[in-house]
Amino acid sequence: MSKKLLGENVEPRCSYCVFGTATDQGDVILCPKKGVLAPDDSCKKFAYDPLKRTPLRPKAAPEGFAKEDFEL
Repeated sequence: MSKKLLGENVEPRCSYCVFGTATDQGDVILCPKKGVLAPDDSCKKFAYDPLKRTPLRPKAAPEGFAKEDFEL
C-alpha cells in the first residue's frame, strides 16, 4: 500500500490539480474539463499533483538569541 504525500486530507484546488494549467496572470487556471477557473475552485475531476504545490516559506527564527545560547 502506498503512502500518500501530505496524507489523505489535501484540500482540492485547481491551482495544484493535474489538469489545471496556470496562466501568466496568476489569477486564472485553464482546465480542459471545466474551462477558465479561479485558482481556489475545484471539481469532482480533481487529481492532486504534488509538483504544482508551492511550499510555505519557513518561519524566521525568533530574535533575542545570542551566539552563546547555541553553544554546548
